[in-house]
Amino acid sequence: MIRDTGPGSRLWRMAVWAVTLLFCLNLLAMIAAVVLNSFATRWLGTWLPLAFTTRWYASAWDEFQLGDVLVVTLQVVFLVVLLSGLLGVTAAYALARRDFPGRRMVMLVFLLPLLVPPITYGIPLATVLYRAGLAGTLWGVVLANLVPSIPFVVLVMIPFIEQIDPRIEAAARVFGAGTGQLFLRVLLPLLIPGILAALLLVLVRTIAMFELTFLVAGPTSQTLVVALYYAVFAAGVRAGQSIDAMAVVYMALTLVWLIVALRFVNPTQIVARAKRQEA
Repeated sequence: MIRDTGPGSRLWRMAVWAVTLLFCLNLLAMIAAVVLNSFATRWLGTWLPLAFTTRWYASAWDEFQLGDVLVVTLQVVFLVVLLSGLLGVTAAYALARRDFPGRRMVMLVFLLPLLVPPITYGIPLATVLYRAGLAGTLWGVVLANLVPSIPFVVLVMIPFIEQIDPRIEAAARVFGAGTGQLFLRVLLPLLIPGILAALLLVLVRTIAMFELTFLVAGPTSQTLVVALYYAVFAAGVRAGQSIDAMAVVYMALTLVWLIVALRFVNPTQIVARAKRQEA
């Protein structure tokens, strides 16, 4: 392959690098401003705050009831991850191993929540949950988050399941393994990397999911991202440092889980596995 080294190509590469650098600097500057302000005693008209303190974190913890919000967030995340794993892996196995009429249509239905904006189906979904009396409750938030989470698990797990030779399962059944034994002793050890990858990414996605959670959450079922929104836009006067402290807690929580997720999964391996299967 011959690489183009002409003036036009060099200018194009320089422009791409310049735009990328500008974007990164802008993003880092915004994050740095939020973090610095969360520790600032006063910051007006100067490059750096006049002094630093940690009292805004204690203030945010009490004012916004961060303890209760974090408990709700962890409960929602745990239930969404658990149910997504159970339902998503089962559905992925059926789609990967069974060829039946309408299979492509079923796949399309699973992919729709990932292809369309959440607000598009979030409002009708919230209406149904309100009529069922589930909106404003913890289980209402969980059900709303399951709509995009289960298809995400299905999409991630199908390539992992398809790479397992069906003859392994046939051999296990020949030696007397039942369905439960086949899954626990044969399939599960082979699928652990894919399951961890899918569930960790669902975890990060659920923490960051705003639209669906905002539409169905109540006063006692708000996750951290929704509580942060209300802290910014609710009526009343609040110290900007307290809100920024809450934002830093949210960023740190999401970043930690994102790093853990990327430790277990390479985002390109899903595409690579799918390409190998097509070949």
